[in-house]
Amino acid sequence: KRITTTTVPTQLTMTSTTENPPSNADHTLYDLPVSNNGARCRIILYKKNISTKQVEIISPMTLGGLKSEEYLKKSPQGLMPCLSIQKKDNPYGITSLAESDTIARYLLSEYSTLSPSFLPDHPKSNQICRWHDMYLTTIQGCLYKPASRFPIGDYADRKSAIAAYRKNLNIIESFLGEEESNYLCGEEVSLADAALFPSAVFAAYILPKFDEDLENPQPALPPRLRKWFDNLRKNDEVFSKVYDEIMDPLVNSWEETNHRWDTIWLAGLRDTAPGTLFDKIIAGDIPASIVKEDDHILAFKDITPLAPAHILVIPKDRNGLTNLRQATAEHTDILGRLLVAAGEIAKDTSLGFGDGARIVINDGEDGGQEVHHLHVHVLGGRKMEATFG
Repeated sequence: KRITTTTVPTQLTMTSTTENPPSNADHTLYDLPVSNNGARCRIILYKKNISTKQVEIISPMTLGGLKSEEYLKKSPQGLMPCLSIQKKDNPYGITSLAESDTIARYLLSEYSTLSPSFLPDHPKSNQICRWHDMYLTTIQGCLYKPASRFPIGDYADRKSAIAAYRKNLNIIESFLGEEESNYLCGEEVSLADAALFPSAVFAAYILPKFDEDLENPQPALPPRLRKWFDNLRKNDEVFSKVYDEIMDPLVNSWEETNHRWDTIWLAGLRDTAPGTLFDKIIAGDIPASIVKEDDHILAFKDITPLAPAHILVIPKDRNGLTNLRQATAEHTDILGRLLVAAGEIAKDTSLGFGDGARIVINDGEDGGQEVHHLHVHVLGGRKMEATFG
């Protein structure tokens, strides 16, 4: 249903100039439209109808960009958003704030006489905000950052990070309860709505790009969150405005102009190579003499050994590693696990190893690779020849 809301203030627009004009406002919010964390603060400004005399929104480019010396003085991590406090009667002993939750709660306190309140003390709202900030925003980079930026949070590869992102959306869904309402905590907008909605914009648009079955994609958002998201997007003027602010650069800049996802693993890039006999060994369809196994690797005896002890160590999930040349920073963790396993196997005298082993990865046709699923050879039980090739 249509939600009654304050008219969206047209004066609160986002300045994108690269010039550095002096600001006469009490505060300056450095932010860009695509910033989902900054959008939390913008929702508060728009909903409370806070004027540009009170808070002016401008681009960090006015200070030279996120990594400029001037901006880093205000936001030491070089992230958005950042709030500069310029009002004359500043009793706080600090002139800038970083991190969106800190800024949002400051705005709610500073402009507490303006409605809506955003329910700053509501326990469900605070639980959702905390979960969002701890377990979604810390890994949201898995949706759009290149391989060179991995690991992200606690996750070494994109596949596991995306799985965790989906899991935490479902956990937030479990906080909602069964009652029907326009907002997450009832019929009044809360800080949880302001925090989660911009991230839901990202999730709804980007997560489908990573579906394994593009013909039958899984829902980007759990059902109750999807209903809440669609309702605010269609029926709340402020949330609709923020949706458009975020989507414009996502579609027109990130996708159409920069083709961001064309080179992102599991989105534009996928493992399309045919399966191998190793997949059948992993599945248990072909028997093997397994000597070591965990959630990530499998090690088994080579059926045509080239030494008294000859073990193959493979990743259970090939994840694009048809050969070593396909490795990126996203594969750092599994490559380390393979070598650690190889070293442990080389110490196992029960397998026939003595004083060390030769540990080899054949890569491609010239390297003598026969199975197109990365594997490490661990050979021992005798002194190896000094020559290679």
